[in-house]
Order: sequence, then C-alpha cells, then structure tokens
Amino acid sequence: MPRDFYPFVEEGGDEAPGQLEVSHPARVAVYDDAAAAPRVVVVEPKGVREYLEEITATVSSLSREQGGSIPFMVIREIVENFVHAYFQAPTISILDGGNTIRFSDQGPGIREKDLALEYGTSSATEEMKRYIRGVGSGLPYVQQYMEGKGGSLSVEDNISGGTVVTISTRPADEAPVRSEAAAPAAQPQQRAPWPQPQQAPYGWGQPAAVAQPWQQAAAQPWPQAPQQQAPQQQVPYQAQPGAWGAPAQAAQPPAAPAFPQVSLSERGRLALLLSLERGSVGPTDLVQAYGSSAATWSRELSSLAALGAVLKAGQKYRPTEYGRALGGLL
Repeated sequence: MPRDFYPFVEEGGDEAPGQLEVSHPARVAVYDDAAAAPRVVVVEPKGVREYLEEITATVSSLSREQGGSIPFMVIREIVENFVHAYFQAPTISILDGGNTIRFSDQGPGIREKDLALEYGTSSATEEMKRYIRGVGSGLPYVQQYMEGKGGSLSVEDNISGGTVVTISTRPADEAPVRSEAAAPAAQPQQRAPWPQPQQAPYGWGQPAAVAQPWQQAAAQPWPQAPQQQAPQQQVPYQAQPGAWGAPAQAAQPPAAPAFPQVSLSERGRLALLLSLERGSVGPTDLVQAYGSSAATWSRELSSLAALGAVLKAGQKYRPTEYGRALGGLL
C-alpha cells in the first residue's frame, strides 16, 4: 500500500523499539538585532515525528515574524535532514530579517557535497525512511527552488564535525557570511572617531594616519599669486596625483586600457566561452557540458555577473559587450 508522504512519511503510532530516538534539544537562534546577542528558542527532545514537526513550525513562524519569505515546505525539507545526523546538536540560526536560515548539526557530515545536491543520491537507511522519503530529493529540490527565486543554498562542513546548510533569498555571493553574527556589538568601538574638518577636509570617517596626504596639503600655506603657474601650463584635474601645476608634457598619463584586466578561474573561463558559443547558458547547460554540480556552476555564473561579463536573463545568463570582448582575449 502506498505511503502518504505529507507531512512526514508514516502515519500513526509511536516509534517502534530500537528505532531512531531524539536525545538532543534543538536550538533556534533568532538574530533580531545585529548589535545584540540572539534570543534562543529551545525545542525539547520528543518523538521523532513530533520533534521534526515542532522544529519546522517554530523556524517557519520565527522567520516570518522577522519578515522572511522562505516557504514552510522548503524549511521542512532541510529540517528533515537532521535525521541523517541522528539529531546530534541541531542548531538553526535565523538571520537577515528571516531571509537567511542556517541549519547545523554535529552528525557524521557529508563527504560528497556536490553529489548530495544531485537528485536520486541518498544515504538514508531503512530506519531513517520511517520518517523521511529517503529518495535523494530534499537538498536538490531546495537548491532548485531557491536559485529559481534568485536565492541560494550552500552545504559546508561544521567546525568540529557535522554539516552546515544555509538557504538564503540572496545569491550565494551576497548571502551573509557565517561570521556576521559574531560579536557585532564590538563593531562601534572599531570605528574611527568623527574627524574634524581641519584634520581631513576630504577624508570624512578616516583616521588621521589614513588621511595624511590631505593633512599635509591643509598644513601648507595658501599659495601666493606669483607662485601659481599660467593656466596654459597646468594639466587637467585627471593628471596623476601629485602632478598638479606641472608642465603638461611632463605629466602625460598613460593610455588607459579599453577593458580592465581580470583573472578568471578555469571554470569561469569555460562558462564564459560556452555562453559566447550558445548565446546564453544556465547551470544545467554547464553540468551537461563539463560535469560537476549545478551549485558549482551557479556560483561561477554569479561571479561572472559580478564582473559584468554576463547578465542574468530569466534562468540563464547571456554575455555582455564586455564579456564578448573578454572572451576574445581567452
């Protein structure tokens, strides 16, 4: 008889003896204020199904309270993966106004992270399949959904073993870094004191040591009329720093290159060349052409977009004028 997979796999009854048990509480850290420590909501150990349901509902509710837009079903897919970690120290962090959620554990970890993002690959045991589908659809589905909405999913190792999965409505290169929540209250002490105009008239917010050129200029007496050069002997403002007032023939700036020089990774080079060949490419096209994972190619395309070499159009990226020029140099 087919099983109903909503909301969790099997229906009715408590866990059978010898099956998975929950012994660790789950902790949900909500970063309401970047200048304060998070408030922590604890989900105490209980039966596996009830435990997973309560974590999912709690995270979804707290994320929505912060203004987040990540759907309940997406959150549930990641929460279910705590089964693979045998519920070892599950911790969830809600960041970025609820639009970035980080799930971590101290389980056995994921050795083949790219493979875990492919449909149909799973390490679920028969014991685990009492509570989850176990067909290798969770992480690939979440990645496809988040990237389809302009967001991202990343899978990393935890500090001393285990896994960290981060989902965000932002692209991977814009999602908050892991250290974002670490000791934010100390940041105001690191700011430079508000400068006085006489110290750095063109360097607001810079310490005196950084603004020395301006300070030296301010310390010089105002030039007298006889010391000024004739207008035709002055070079334009675009002349190199320090060359103001020098004869034009002695301060000719070097010709600027038509395009800035950049250094592309090997994958970045392949992605750009394929986009030039086909007119536009997406992560799936690159997986089919060169292998690896969609997540890897999505990051490469995001990096090319940040350089201005490609422009996202729907689910694919097309080369820009700069990208075509850059491709001609590869």
